[in-house]
Amino acid sequence: MDTQHRAQARARAREEAAELAAQGIVGTALTWVDNAGLTRVKAVPTARLEHAAQWGVGMSPVFDVFLVDDSMTTSRHIGGPDGDLRLFPDLDRLTPLAAQPRWAWAPADRYDVSGREHPVCQRRFAHRMAERAMERGLGVLMGFETEWVVATADAPESEPHYPTAGPAYGMSRLVDLSDYLADVLDALQAQRVEVLQIHPEYAQGQFEVSVVPADPVGAADLAVLVRQTIRGVSAQHGLAPSFAPVVTPDTVGNGGHLHLSLWQGQRDLCRDGDGPCGMTATSEAFLAGVLRALPALLAIGAPSPASYLRLEPSRWAGAYQCWGLENREAALRFVAGAPEDPSGANAEVKCVDQAANPYLLTGAVIAAGLAGLDSGLTLPPPVAGDPVHAGHEQRLPASLPAALEHFDASDTLREALGDPLFESIAAVRRAEAELFEGASPRDIAAATRWRY
Repeated sequence: MDTQHRAQARARAREEAAELAAQGIVGTALTWVDNAGLTRVKAVPTARLEHAAQWGVGMSPVFDVFLVDDSMTTSRHIGGPDGDLRLFPDLDRLTPLAAQPRWAWAPADRYDVSGREHPVCQRRFAHRMAERAMERGLGVLMGFETEWVVATADAPESEPHYPTAGPAYGMSRLVDLSDYLADVLDALQAQRVEVLQIHPEYAQGQFEVSVVPADPVGAADLAVLVRQTIRGVSAQHGLAPSFAPVVTPDTVGNGGHLHLSLWQGQRDLCRDGDGPCGMTATSEAFLAGVLRALPALLAIGAPSPASYLRLEPSRWAGAYQCWGLENREAALRFVAGAPEDPSGANAEVKCVDQAANPYLLTGAVIAAGLAGLDSGLTLPPPVAGDPVHAGHEQRLPASLPAALEHFDASDTLREALGDPLFESIAAVRRAEAELFEGASPRDIAAATRWRY
């Protein structure tokens, strides 16, 4: 980060801080997401935003080896009490928070004290992968589905109490919590987040909201902002949201499905081609690369031992390494879209959840897709119906250690991530697998339920 950039950032931040102060906003939360998938924060008073934009806010690199329970592990490049980094707010994403009226939010990029990019900055990794795609003439649009279960805030952690007994997808559940959901919509609208839909989901007390697609980094930023907005609205209503992979074992969990489409200019490459379901050869090769990499990608997209309590067959979680047209049991679902909708075609990665760091996931999916292009891959035949009944044998890894074996062997992901980030991710995954080794599903669910 050079002197000119620092000066420009300072001038921009001075203007932004004046606007925030005029709105009565006293502080800005600067967030990053660690390798365990937890959103961490440092905050600055409005009067210090200018200084933060020019010089950053100090933090320790050790957060890159934090586990879900706030214990720490270590890796070859990251770990221990030494070192210092700087958080720099992305002022283009600066957002006054509607559910926290005296606060604003901005995602942060991380640099060392000399102004060099921190090699383990997950957000900068997503930037680099999006730039790789752009160098190929490819634009990538992505969007996350956010699922959550809401419980009363004073409920014992082992026995969540749900504020509605309405059935799955039931109108009665929406009626029971209509004021709450309306406030979620109001808050997102006030923050200029365009919502596509919001509805009750399958599990008890579960809801889902989907927002418009964005560039890969923007989609990950939105995933963070949407979740924290829901958290803020929930607190105002005396409720507690859980975005964990499972809230209680042996039930449908919370997914974090990732939708993506490829573009050349104004053309959606997922349609009007000669490949399967109308996709172009470029789109087919990209998606074939994602499909091939799914066992390794699980270490990023399903990163918690709790993730594998969710990733069960016949629960629409995508437990099998296959793709299908509008198949909600396939790990990779292709959505052809309406013939009249020029932007309706996309693919959905279903086997991932919200324990994932969204920046790592968007970047890793792009890396896998570009590797598919380099290899000229084609898709296998699509799977129709439940893969269990279709006799499909390619089950995705059923545990975190099994996914980690595939991750460790992935040259594609190691090259894309770089050794410091790759090895810190692997270290956190091993440590969390050890942390929960021998624990019952109920204990795993209880330990992670309110961490995400």
